[in-house]
Amino acid sequence: MLAQAFLSALLLVGSGAHAHKGCGGQEVMRRNPGGRNIDSYAEYASELKRGREGRLDRRQATPTDEASGAESTDPSFECTGYSYAPWAALKANYPTIWETATILSTDTDAQTLFATINSSVAAKFPNIGPKGTNSGDFTGVTYDYGTDPDCWWTDHECTTPAADTGLAADITTVPEALTWGYGFDDGPNCSHNAFYDFLQDNGQKATMFYIGSNVADWPLQALRGYADGHQIAVHTWSHRYMTSFTNEEVFAELYYTRKLIKDILGVTPKYWRPPYGDVDNRVRFIAAALNLTNVVWTDDSEDWKEGVPADNVTAADVTANYQAVIDKAGNGTYTSSGPVVLTHELTNFTMSEAISQYAAIKAAFKYMVPIATAYNDTNPYEETNVTYPDFLTYTNQSSSSSSSSSSSSSASAGSAGLTASSGGSSAAASGSAAATTTSGASASTTSKAASSAGRIEAGVLGVAVGLGGAVAMLL
Repeated sequence: MLAQAFLSALLLVGSGAHAHKGCGGQEVMRRNPGGRNIDSYAEYASELKRGREGRLDRRQATPTDEASGAESTDPSFECTGYSYAPWAALKANYPTIWETATILSTDTDAQTLFATINSSVAAKFPNIGPKGTNSGDFTGVTYDYGTDPDCWWTDHECTTPAADTGLAADITTVPEALTWGYGFDDGPNCSHNAFYDFLQDNGQKATMFYIGSNVADWPLQALRGYADGHQIAVHTWSHRYMTSFTNEEVFAELYYTRKLIKDILGVTPKYWRPPYGDVDNRVRFIAAALNLTNVVWTDDSEDWKEGVPADNVTAADVTANYQAVIDKAGNGTYTSSGPVVLTHELTNFTMSEAISQYAAIKAAFKYMVPIATAYNDTNPYEETNVTYPDFLTYTNQSSSSSSSSSSSSSASAGSAGLTASSGGSSAAASGSAAATTTSGASASTTSKAASSAGRIEAGVLGVAVGLGGAVAMLL
């Protein structure tokens, strides 16, 4: 009787799932209202190069025209609207940005692929349906929270599906000792030049989980991320709770984000991260059918909560969260593996905090590497002609480049470890995606961090950017 009562108590309605855990991508929905026409990434990259060369003394003159916005680290200029010709030509082939993705009626390729995947989902997981709302309200959801049959992360952070599902475990750590799995969610942020400059100056690559609608809004910023040698991964189309969606919506959220990254950057990612960590076996199965590996995290910096009144998280709290992970590096926690930490390219604060914490992380951990590199995956994209550095190559490259000087974002692909053979993608052929940078480190990490953080603070990023001028935000 007691056992039955205990099981009954675990079968709750709506109270067991923990909503709003990790990631606040809805905060970064700044829209690109359009503006001057830009035909190629090469045009934008040349402006970035001129801007970097003009900022070698880390002082910044006020931009005088719209074209100089790309050279700027002033968010009001970085986020000035523009029209990118390649995206304009493709827009009709995609769902409306920032709305839940569904398969377009004219997209027969997507329809055919989904039909195949959907029949398999129905056969494999007939009892798993959508949960709650896409804003994370799980009130009224009836679920066995005690046994967690769906391996629902939002319930109790389940990351290892039962063996009979045939699904791989989620990535939560990296397999290298004292190694920080380095990545950022919710990009590309239109105002990320100072942050990306800092990473570039330190020869640092990361896994960037890009929201499809942000790539559509800010394609040139997405191209910079790839050109700088970062690993680009999928963070869904509209950044909503994935387990709330129908099978078609789950498919479309992933399919169109992956497809857009291919169309704009020239590569098709093989990694993804669910917004808020919200994933279950049904969603995992659909993602796996699209050749996407699920990445969650061991530690949440909670940087995304800072400045959100309802969350009551201060900057000091976020700093303490970073420090808690750093402290583990000294107490033996990471002697055989390393953490994957949730951090964001989301607001002024999140990017500034990442810069401020960089030196302390580097001092405590032996290495900071992208997720693919940590797993020695030299092919994090479906394109076999594009390769990424494995762990040994990347770490040797990072240490040997410590005395190198920075180079512009138009350097050759091989210099950053990301290589593309001849006959590559259209983006690479056009001189956009395959161009990456030499890994140059600053002479003084501390001073570099201070100057870059100062440049970010000089502007107003994230939710602090108002609706004035050409910048708008959709909440």
